Formats: sequence, C-alpha cells, structure tokens
Amino acid sequence: MNVYGKHYRTIWLKEDDPQTVQIIEQRLLPHQFVIEDLTTVDEVARAIKEMHVRGAGLIGATAGYGMYIAALHAPRDSTTAFMTSLTAAGETLKATRPTAVNLEWAVERQLEAIEAAGDDIEEKIETALRMAQTIADEDAEFCRRIGEHGKAIIQEISQRKQGETVNILTHCNAGWLAFVDYGTATAPIYAAFNEGIKVHVWVDETRPQNQGARLTAWELNQHGVPHTVIADNVGGHLMQHGLVDMVITGTDRTLYTGDVANKIGTYLKALAAKDNDVPFYVALPSSTFDWKMRDGVKEIPIEQRDATEVKYMGGLHEGEIKSVLLTPADSPAANYAFDVTPARLVTGLITERGICAASEEGILGLYPEKKQ
Repeated sequence: MNVYGKHYRTIWLKEDDPQTVQIIEQRLLPHQFVIEDLTTVDEVARAIKEMHVRGAGLIGATAGYGMYIAALHAPRDSTTAFMTSLTAAGETLKATRPTAVNLEWAVERQLEAIEAAGDDIEEKIETALRMAQTIADEDAEFCRRIGEHGKAIIQEISQRKQGETVNILTHCNAGWLAFVDYGTATAPIYAAFNEGIKVHVWVDETRPQNQGARLTAWELNQHGVPHTVIADNVGGHLMQHGLVDMVITGTDRTLYTGDVANKIGTYLKALAAKDNDVPFYVALPSSTFDWKMRDGVKEIPIEQRDATEVKYMGGLHEGEIKSVLLTPADSPAANYAFDVTPARLVTGLITERGICAASEEGILGLYPEKKQ
C-alpha cells in the first residue's frame, strides 16, 4: 500500500539493522505517521496489547517477528535453555490479545519450526527469522488473493446496477493496516477500484477506538477510494433506504462451523443486513480459522479492555493529539472489544482459496485437509 506515494508494509526489518523490527504506530494515525522500532519481546508484547499494531493478520505477523526477537535474546548455553526461554516468550505474547486466533497460531508455528531445526542454536535463530518472514509474506499474498476473489462479487453487483456506483459498508479496520498488506475486507474494494469499477465505501467510525474513522478512512483516502465516514448506528438506516449494496467485514476468529468473531458492533450490522436483504460477507485468510471450537457465542473468549477507551476519546487539537473525557468522571464503563456473528447471518466467507458458505460443509470444502 502507498503512503504519501511510497509503498509500505505494516511490519518489516530495519534496513540497516536486521535485529530491529519496525512497525507503523497506528494509535497516532491519521494525524501523525510514525515508525516505531521493536527490539525486545516486552516491546513487541506492549505493541500488541496497547494496539500500536492491531488486526488479526498483523497481530500474527508481529508475534512471528516477536519470536524471532526472542530467539535473538535467548540463552545460548544449551538448546534446552534456549527453547525454554522461547516457550516463555510465546506465552507472554499469546496473553496480550486473547480473541485473535492468528496470535496463538503464529507463536505455535514458530515454536514447531524452531524445535525441528536441530540442535544448532544459530540455525534455530535463522529458522525463526525465515519463519517470521514467511508468515508475513503469506499474509500479504493471501490478502491479495482475497481481493481477487472478492472483486468478482463487486463486479457482479456493478453489472447488475449497469455500471452505477456499488455502495459497500464496512466496520472497524480490516484494511492493509490490519494485515501486512492489502487487507481483507478492503482488498476486494481496492481490486475493484483499480479496475475502474465505481465504488463508494460507508465507513463505520467503530467506537470506542474509532478504527474506521481513523484508519480505514485514512487508508481509502491514501488510495483515492470514494468514501464517507458515518456514526456506528447509521448503517441500518442506510440499508433501509437502499443505500448499501453489500457489507464486508474482517474477522479476528472464525470457527470452522461459520461463527464469526469481529470488532464489537459487527453482530448488529449483520442483523440489519439480514433484515434488509443486504448480502453480508466476511473476508479472512486461513490463518484466522479456528479448527477446534464449534460454538462461537459459548466458546470464543471475548477480550474486555480498559474502560478508559470508552470514557475518553483522542483527537487533534491545535496541532497536538490530545485525549478528552466524554463521560461523567465517576461513571463506570464496560469495554467488550468483540462480538460473535452467528453463521446463519453470514452470506459467505471470502478466503485466499475462494468463496464459501459460512458452514462446516462450505469451509471444509475449501480446506479438506482439515477434516477430522
């Protein structure tokens, strides 16, 4: 993705120092574009927990690079001590954001690869580096493929509307900032826009962190995609009046039975879409599937974040990013970060392998190797 005319990924190794991982500090967007250096596991864990980086794919890629950093700093007197240190680092990283399944997936993938690399510690470190880069590269490539598959849906709507603008509603940020590149929910939008299909995006602000208003809008603006920021509760009204042709969101964990965990408020969008016969799609790479859980509402752990994120809001004032109190100072607040959309409300899942129904049969049809 281009930022002010230059291509960036969301995470990479520092050009002159391959032991330093660099990220875009997303809490400061859209007002400041700042690149942050990560050199320790604690810094990586803090970046994930405090949402310097966020989004399923990017959390996974960051965890992958975090395990590489852990390998660089692990004791080298024995392979046992080395692996014990890495296992502890993995537990630290996995504890930062419990809902996003990519996090655990990336840590476990690293540990398996490093364990299998033999007894030479230097080879284990090289393996950790290669695997971190592989996880990042796969994420970008899978998102690119999601864009190509999802583009066909937008093309079909455009043809049905005889070339008139396709209006797409999205929630939170499932764009390139949430992944290594391209994004999931936005990838089909970018692919369609790049081919000259007329699109317009309704961007939910997505309280309490405003990832839509801050991040998705910034991304779309950088790419030149027409868009309009709306308050979270406007979507249903737009659907009632025929102003939304499709909804497309991302997901932080989708069960192989089709239940979808995504940013809080997604469930309400799905209900409104169902009531107004608006197709509701979820875009995700295979790394975001949970192949163990069956019932999303009962089993998916829902992260509860600090109440200050609800009570305070940040923004630009007189050239400085400041935080202001919205609520009475002594009013308590609840901050559930995700909700679960049942499979019955999802029109289809857009993956790197194609589009399928949000059902066990549909998902395992695309991923037959996951059948028990």
